[in-house]
Amino acid sequence: MRRGTPGVTNSAEPPAQTATVATVTGMPNRLADETSPYLRQHQDNPVDWYPWGNEAFEQARLHDKPILLSVGYSACHWCHVMAHESFENPETAALMNDLFVNVKVDREERPDVDGIYMSAVQATTGRGGWPMTVWLTPDGKPFFAGTYYPADDRHGMPSFRRVMAAVAEAWSERREGIEEQAAHLTESISRDLPAAESVPGLSALEAAYRQIEAAYDPVAGGFGGAPKFPQQPVLEFLLRAAGRPWAPRAEEMVRTTLEKMASGGLRDHVGGGFSRYSVDANWNIPHFEKMLYDNAQLARLYLRGWQVTGRAGFRAVAIETLEYMLRDLRHPDGGLFSAEDADSEGVEGKFYVWTDEEFDSVVGTGAAVAGTYFGVTSAGNFEGANHLRETLTLEETAIRFGISNEAAAAVVATAKEQLYELRATRIRPGLDDKVVTAWNGLALRALAEAGVILDEPRYLDSARQNARFVLDRLRNADGRLLRSWGKGNARIPGFLDDYAGYAIGLFTLYQATGETEWYEEAERLTRSMLQLFADDDGRLYSTGSDAERLITRPRDQMDNPVPSGTSLAAEALLWLSLYTGEADLREAAERAIRDSAALVERYPSAVGHLLSLLTSIDRGLREVAIVGPAADELSRVMWAGFRPGAVLALDRTGRDGETVPLLRDRGTGTGTLAFVCEGFVCRLPVSDPEALRAQLD
Repeated sequence: MRRGTPGVTNSAEPPAQTATVATVTGMPNRLADETSPYLRQHQDNPVDWYPWGNEAFEQARLHDKPILLSVGYSACHWCHVMAHESFENPETAALMNDLFVNVKVDREERPDVDGIYMSAVQATTGRGGWPMTVWLTPDGKPFFAGTYYPADDRHGMPSFRRVMAAVAEAWSERREGIEEQAAHLTESISRDLPAAESVPGLSALEAAYRQIEAAYDPVAGGFGGAPKFPQQPVLEFLLRAAGRPWAPRAEEMVRTTLEKMASGGLRDHVGGGFSRYSVDANWNIPHFEKMLYDNAQLARLYLRGWQVTGRAGFRAVAIETLEYMLRDLRHPDGGLFSAEDADSEGVEGKFYVWTDEEFDSVVGTGAAVAGTYFGVTSAGNFEGANHLRETLTLEETAIRFGISNEAAAAVVATAKEQLYELRATRIRPGLDDKVVTAWNGLALRALAEAGVILDEPRYLDSARQNARFVLDRLRNADGRLLRSWGKGNARIPGFLDDYAGYAIGLFTLYQATGETEWYEEAERLTRSMLQLFADDDGRLYSTGSDAERLITRPRDQMDNPVPSGTSLAAEALLWLSLYTGEADLREAAERAIRDSAALVERYPSAVGHLLSLLTSIDRGLREVAIVGPAADELSRVMWAGFRPGAVLALDRTGRDGETVPLLRDRGTGTGTLAFVCEGFVCRLPVSDPEALRAQLD
């Protein structure tokens, strides 16, 4: 089952010219030494690729050629398709080399480049996606943009070679118009949203909720139709809004969506973890790539969803997802890799699917029960094979076969083990083994929360190891945080989401452990973030003041599929303001929120994390300080529920007030006291867990 891809409209006939076919030497091109696995996937192409950088633009100016910018990522199925069809084809590569200076970019390493030129794609075509293909002037301005182009004309789409020839002809014959178009497009994508005069309040939250509710699918869960994405930031918003009078269906929408995703084919029922999206509206068949950022967010959502709804199955899915991350995406020293590919052996989904004969052979005597549970048939549901999903509940399966629920559960559990063992002998999908700081921040937050909520020391140890990996290997000698690590190297300066996302992860690890080293590192990152990414007016940008100058300084304000740099920064600043009481930090957080406020009204589903923050602010932010030798016992009250608008500080020794201002002057002698405060104005301290629960609830 192939995915639909964006089309193009330019179908001009190619000019009467031919290109000399490049000699294929078998020697790697300039991408061989890059840290990105995606770029290295293209090191043996006959295309004369350049990585993004000055050398490519100098060559474009020297030879008066446009830049052909190709952006993708290693787990992208259609990126592989276009590579096989075009970039590995000597004749196509020769045409590319003759007409353009060709630049390959990993969108995950360079979200700034990707963000700028994706805006150009969306502005010119009305949609976007990867692979992204954009033609630029030698000074970097876009003038023609699209996504995937097929090798041959089909389905109304012109071939890649036809499009290249038309672009080259326009560059040669209509240069003035091209440069004028590039200038207008660059101006268009450089405009800032106007900042709101105040932080959006309750009426804005209600309106946003209603728009999201209108897109909700009450049958299958989720929002909209196919293809269907989890939209984790929106689910977090609904989880935070659950129980509020203005969001009456919030809990229902989260509960149904989490249930349907967990039972459907989006989830890997054999090995754990979730794929990136479903190609259908019912979560049956996924696009098989697995991303760290999806699994980190979903593990946390299922964990917190269990706390909010009481559904024990959500707890089990959270654990299964965390185990997948630690088993299949973890570097031995603690960093977490970026993704697993959709393809193995060049075939999409091959690693994950089963013919009915394979299934019966592996599962044996339990095949009838387990096969019915998983919907296995001779026809299959994916290109003649079966991708597993729960077509009946365990209870329904038990009734069907006249056995107990426990017996049905045992058969299915055994089948999963048998299938996993056999699947482990298959050739695995490709692994993108770069470590992205921002995504590791999401994972750190999930691991730290799971460790303390589930009382699982192994998750806390994994969180500590992750923190040490990032802080040791993803900072340069000056302490500058870096974007990604691969092949033992890290060199790209970190972006706003790296600083903010990892700061939040470290704050969470501090709250889970009470170890002040993590608070100190989180505070350092948050203060550095303001210095690097804010301009004189307090606007936050994706790139640091020390970063390469692009055609515009991009801003990251959309929370889809991950929280944006701006909303993460607002959260980190809010948290630090709660720990320190510094009004200027609160003002900086509110400035970041006001800068994105226009999106709350226009595109609420694109700013789910921002809505989450606004929901917590509306409920009232709180500081919780627990001081004394029994601090851990009282802190369990805090972790027993979902309280995202509160920060926690622990001091078991009475000495941490020197590091964490919230703890200052709260010594209790020999006892243990908890202080629940708002704006550093505290209620009477309590020492009893039930009394603390009453204050928190």
